[in-house]
Amino acid sequence: MSSEEKIKTIPYGRQTITDADIEAVVSVLKSDFLTQGPSIAEFETKFAAYVGAKYAVALANGTAALHLCAMALDVNKTSRVITTPITFAASANCVRYCGGEVHFADIDPATFLLDINKVRELLQKHPKGYFSGIIPVDFSGNAVNLEAFRKLADDYGCWLIEDACHAPGGYFTDSNNIEQKCGNGVFADLAIFSFHPVKHIATGEGGMITTNDKALYDKLILLRTHGITKESSKFQNQPDEVAQGGWYYEMQELGYNYRLTDFQAALGISQLTRADKNLERRRTLALQYDIAFKGGFILPPLSTPGNAYHLYVIQVSRRLELYNYLRGNNIFAQVHYVPCHLMPYYKQFGFKKGDFPNAENYYDKCLSIPMYHSLSDEDQSFVIKTILEFHKPIITSYT
Repeated sequence: MSSEEKIKTIPYGRQTITDADIEAVVSVLKSDFLTQGPSIAEFETKFAAYVGAKYAVALANGTAALHLCAMALDVNKTSRVITTPITFAASANCVRYCGGEVHFADIDPATFLLDINKVRELLQKHPKGYFSGIIPVDFSGNAVNLEAFRKLADDYGCWLIEDACHAPGGYFTDSNNIEQKCGNGVFADLAIFSFHPVKHIATGEGGMITTNDKALYDKLILLRTHGITKESSKFQNQPDEVAQGGWYYEMQELGYNYRLTDFQAALGISQLTRADKNLERRRTLALQYDIAFKGGFILPPLSTPGNAYHLYVIQVSRRLELYNYLRGNNIFAQVHYVPCHLMPYYKQFGFKKGDFPNAENYYDKCLSIPMYHSLSDEDQSFVIKTILEFHKPIITSYT
């Protein structure tokens, strides 16, 4: 079969690489720095400006970002942290990497986000100080109300990590009617992003932490590179122990090699120039889905002005049948996510089916249909037509 005859497929998400992206990467490949060069700082500065934060730290991937956040906040075997069961496993795993204990709270069935009332109930069952932190997730692009979570966290002595992997450019409106961008550091201590190929900004692999806290920023920079510093002003050894040559460095923490490469950073910088345009396209696609599915057997996601629409998650009663029907028509939908508390790893800690009914009910019906900024109107129309055709016999039987 020739490339011209190759069957066209429509995935749930995909990256878009332009000639400008390729030129940016090639330029770095021809430069003196493939890693630890100037493109890293440039990407960090521009990304921090994009989300409105003071500081940004580029990393190898989103999971590394979560891990370093947990380390920077001193998560350890005495720590207890609350998060949502409807997320990618890394949101919870970062706590376990540091030996901490994960607690889940149910989701709001309307937004699919961590339900602040359920979190409050969990906090109220224990003395202040029992829990160390909370990790809300901007799921599918819908932004968490971090102002409300900040107040709750402060009331119970908790730190706050915003998992904003799904929502660069997204926002919520605070009590003063101000649009608060995801990851801007106003309410969360730390926020993390991912640059996986299906995300808004794609660097292959890659991640970012943003914060407004200089002390946390400095600690993250140290942890990113083996806990090593070459800055003489930060040396801990006594002057008579420090070699006089420029080669001297100190390992001050047990860190990791979680660095991003310069050519990945160059790709991120290039993609960032189109971020707002691509976000606008995602919102247009979401509106077209909303209109198509209004009043039918398909329940579309809650539409909010600040939604960044990493995913477009519908809820249907015959999910497996529709999933297979779409695959039969070369439309590759996906499910996000299998609830964390039902994973064999987390079940060993006593979690079981029935613990979080809203999350489980959501999982039974959710399906992520194609949503990416290069999705054409023609392809989206085909997706809509195929989904409606699947439900047509049901609609007919009710008329």
